[in-house]
Amino acid sequence: MRVPGFSAALLLAAALVAGAGGCARAVTPAELARISLPPGFSISIYGEVPGARSMAWAPEISTLFVGTRGDTLYAVRDRDGDERAETARVVGRGFNVPNGIAWHDGWLYVAEQNRVIRWRPMEDAPEPRDVQVLFDDLPDRSHHGWRYATVGPDRRLYVAVGAPCNICAVSGLEGTIVRMNLDGSGVEIFARGIRNSVGIDFRPNDGLLYFTDNGGDGLGNDVPPDEFNRADRAGLHFGYPHYAGGRAVSPGWAGRTPPPGAVFPAVSFGAHVAALGVHFYRGGLFPVAYRNDAFVAQHGSWNRTVPDGYRVMRVRFDAAGRPLRAEPFATGWLGANGATWGRPVDVKELPDGALLVSDDHAGVIYRIDYRIP
Repeated sequence: MRVPGFSAALLLAAALVAGAGGCARAVTPAELARISLPPGFSISIYGEVPGARSMAWAPEISTLFVGTRGDTLYAVRDRDGDERAETARVVGRGFNVPNGIAWHDGWLYVAEQNRVIRWRPMEDAPEPRDVQVLFDDLPDRSHHGWRYATVGPDRRLYVAVGAPCNICAVSGLEGTIVRMNLDGSGVEIFARGIRNSVGIDFRPNDGLLYFTDNGGDGLGNDVPPDEFNRADRAGLHFGYPHYAGGRAVSPGWAGRTPPPGAVFPAVSFGAHVAALGVHFYRGGLFPVAYRNDAFVAQHGSWNRTVPDGYRVMRVRFDAAGRPLRAEPFATGWLGANGATWGRPVDVKELPDGALLVSDDHAGVIYRIDYRIP
């Protein structure tokens, strides 16, 4: 079917662009050398993608799809197997903020600001064709309008829908995680009380959903915390807008009745670190102690007096599957003087067990490897 918003001219723009085009600046070797990792780990540039945000790996066609907060979607491939993508291909332009993307069973799912669509990309022709509109009633508002999407072990699509404000009363699908069948039917609210989640994953050994959430602004440098939340079941409420983040009550909500049974964070991060993409490690490349731990990209603060974030955190779990603490894994995008040159957004895993980290500020995707020291 023909999808509104795409024209033949726009789809013809899906050409191979060497190095993902001139919009992505080159990360220098000196900058890359600033990234600090645990012993045995190394980092390199996997590919250059302007505005690189959420990622989805398509194993059937050995392609990494990369969303943006603009109107463009990319396909990235390492054709010669040298652990670096040669080119990024513009899949299409004219999307309405294609930040949320997921791959499942040969389908690429794209959660735009206002709707969810899917199509079956081919290896050498990933452009939208025979596109299916699964759901077209997402709140079409730009504040926190960048979605996040993933397919759960229940074979349903989960989409995070942010609140269209800093702190305000929400209605409908605002401030939720919704889920639907893979054909778009059976849309329902899975979780409520979420200010703005841009990261969802399921812990592989127990199938529980975890997600990040960003705390409200304007309460101070150190309040409220950003969150790493666990949803044991459907129907839970995570406190927003009564709670701006953690247990910090929002301005103007102190005299109101809090939501009954509000769920507080499994792990709290620092205030304003902008915790975004989350990925549970499943592979065998890293030491076994990393298996089933979570990696969280912290995009970094924009309004804190002393900047914080700009790193990838590791959330450790115990043998019983309980989150213990968060600790830095990859740091160095934030300089000692507060200057920044990169902002991590999302984390995904390649079939060989290497991690990919997207960076929308530098316009690159990093590859993190491990070799026995």
